[in-house]
Amino acid sequence: MISVLVVEDDPVAAEAHRQYVERVAGFTVAAVVHSGAEALRAVERLPVDLVLLDFYLPDTHGLAVCRALRAAGATVDVIAVTSARDLAVVKAAVSAGVVQYLLKPFTFASLRDKLTRYARFREELGQEGEASGQADVDRALAALRSADHQALPKGMSGQTLEAVTAALAEAADGLSAGAAASAVGVSRVTARRYLEYLADAGLARREPRYGQVGRPEVWYRGV
Repeated sequence: MISVLVVEDDPVAAEAHRQYVERVAGFTVAAVVHSGAEALRAVERLPVDLVLLDFYLPDTHGLAVCRALRAAGATVDVIAVTSARDLAVVKAAVSAGVVQYLLKPFTFASLRDKLTRYARFREELGQEGEASGQADVDRALAALRSADHQALPKGMSGQTLEAVTAALAEAADGLSAGAAASAVGVSRVTARRYLEYLADAGLARREPRYGQVGRPEVWYRGV
């Protein structure tokens, strides 16, 4: 069983990440913490194999946590779970020993893919002794690095999904399908399809809003 430490400052997101991890066979959550200092203490006192690490923490940056772990001699692995898209940050994360980099928002399928690949990587390198040749090393690294792109439902595009996700993130009070359509420049039906996809994936929540007459309108709010 692979023991995971979830580090996420937002309580709602932290609970979602905990539930996601527990749904993947072979993984268990050792603890959930909300700051860099708590993360470092947890690694010292708990048997942790993998840290699921948010980068924007209230007391420090996730990269500082990675460097502190390495300076302390901790051999725990790290998967970054962050909204940081700056390529300089990605490069620094690799240098700090981050084995996987997962951008928010993400679906359960995306995290499951990262975790199962990490488990395969550990299995490939879990044998004692030496590699028989280059092929063994390449196979282990391929298990970790090669990405499986999660296919969207037929007729949906990644670009439109990103646009709807961004519009939802910027709307503090949420969006209706009509408001999302206007913000992104697509039809109301298309906007609703993407909003429903995000809601079904746990990346948005539905909120019925009642007007003066008729049925309530469904609004969507990012989580």
